[in-house]
Amino acid sequence: MRSHRHILAGIIFAATSIALPLQAYASKDLFVIDLPGEPSSLDPHVQWNPDSYNVYRNVFDNLVTRDDEGKIVPQIATSWDYLSDTQIRFKIRDDVTFHDGTKLTAEDVAFSVKRITDPAFASPQLGQFNQITDAVADDPTTMTLTTNGPYPPLFAQLVKLSIVPKAVVEKVGKDAFNLSPVGSGPYKFEKWQRGVEVTLARNDTYWGDKGVFPKAVFRAVPDAATRVANLQAGASDLATYLNGDLVAQIQSSGKGKALVGNTERVAYLGMNVTKAPLDKPAVREAIAMAIDKVGIAEGILATGEKPVPEIASPAHMGWVEGIEAPPFDAAKAKEIISSTPGADTPIKLLTSPVYDQRVVQAIQQMLNDAGMKIEIEMTDMPNWLKQMQGGPGVIPAIAFSRWSCGCQDADGILYPLLHSSSGWSSIKDAEIDAALDLARKSLSQDERLAAYKKVHEKVNAENLIIPLYQASVVYGAAEQVSFTPTPNESIFLNRIEWKD
Repeated sequence: MRSHRHILAGIIFAATSIALPLQAYASKDLFVIDLPGEPSSLDPHVQWNPDSYNVYRNVFDNLVTRDDEGKIVPQIATSWDYLSDTQIRFKIRDDVTFHDGTKLTAEDVAFSVKRITDPAFASPQLGQFNQITDAVADDPTTMTLTTNGPYPPLFAQLVKLSIVPKAVVEKVGKDAFNLSPVGSGPYKFEKWQRGVEVTLARNDTYWGDKGVFPKAVFRAVPDAATRVANLQAGASDLATYLNGDLVAQIQSSGKGKALVGNTERVAYLGMNVTKAPLDKPAVREAIAMAIDKVGIAEGILATGEKPVPEIASPAHMGWVEGIEAPPFDAAKAKEIISSTPGADTPIKLLTSPVYDQRVVQAIQQMLNDAGMKIEIEMTDMPNWLKQMQGGPGVIPAIAFSRWSCGCQDADGILYPLLHSSSGWSSIKDAEIDAALDLARKSLSQDERLAAYKKVHEKVNAENLIIPLYQASVVYGAAEQVSFTPTPNESIFLNRIEWKD
């Protein structure tokens, strides 16, 4: 813990100490975004977390994307045709070049698909693409993709599949590509000052809508109050992942503005059901009853968060109305804990600076009030991710998390968190596996919803995961910034405008 605090303090100092010199730039020339942490990777196939995604999503194009209204629209693929239930032929743009000047072709698209779906590559996103069995470049502008049976969430997942240049990746290797990524997106990678910031430069030859800012900097500023202070001092233009208290501070100061939107992200308390005392159903039931979801969403957060009874949000295909979770009952929770041997075994609650620690501390207090012995363990996001996706033997006993697949389909959240084949899951349940497998293959929406209903009900009956609330995304922005928060929380630099 001491080393983590030391590293965290160093990052806060570094990010804060560079804020004043940046004021020398005009914000139209340099757009500054403060994130809770630095990316764990800039290779889009190697990681999946907000701090990484917010940066690399501007460097790379995807096969398809979503517009600000959430509709799936063409990007590198201009059109597509189903050859059968398991084969789709994509027409690839012929006017796209990578940042090194080489032409993007269907061969790069096929290579990108096969790279992220290769089990040996071990992408943490594999579970979202592992129904894809093949991708073949038919000619320079045509690519055929094959799935293992019908796969209705496919396009919802493809909005995240970034296209990398085959020649560059094969030449330099995985590690070197991460340090100097080459994409075809609206911004080019320029430099990465570890622990401090990533700088991107506008791609002036971009085939699509170009950004208005010649350069953009993404800085690691773990402390949310510091992110707001930077914004109000004019040292940044966009501050991400704020809370209700900081929104009130921005609004009352008259310096900057708050931008709030509902997301597909679901906050939950993850539990390793193979580790004592979480292997006891009674203990999990007590935990579910001890947490006041309404108090957290409305009393602590107060920026539009909504308690949810299932591991999905209304923004997902797969949200099922009428699901009931155990009710909040602090007295009953305390009674269960006191009568269950081993329920008061000391447990560490894993968290990371990216999360709102007021919520984590409230959960700790609620569980301790019920008679448990919970200690908060803080770690950086890369280590948090390593533990959380390490399988049953590594996954911590309890952890706070907020999950977004960026796809708005429940397959992207339920499959990785619950299916026994996933490194994120400690659950081995044949009934849940069967329902999830059916839901990701059936072309009937009614059948998919019925399968997800079965999953939601079983998760709640056994309290395998504790759903908490549908998260809101909260940004602080300079008055001149015109930016629309989206359910998938994407920060597209070329969709941000500056209005004097």
